[in-house]
Amino acid sequence: MHDGIEFEKKGTPAAVICTEPFVTSATAMAKLGGIPDYPFVVTEHPLGSLDQETLKDRAREIAPRIIEILLSGK
Repeated sequence: MHDGIEFEKKGTPAAVICTEPFVTSATAMAKLGGIPDYPFVVTEHPLGSLDQETLKDRAREIAPRIIEILLSGK
């Protein structure tokens, strides 16, 4: 979340992806970063142990939201 907010503050669009157990932390980081309504994508946990096909499926599921965030300018 920190990196995404810093990119945005410098004018570079970013889309933060976080897994479900980290939503509370991501929301807190957005508030601390000065952008309390900073949008981010939430996906199921875990990611690290997924095989390539499952990871690709997960990416396809969240891609529309990522694009929406990047194009919104927020």
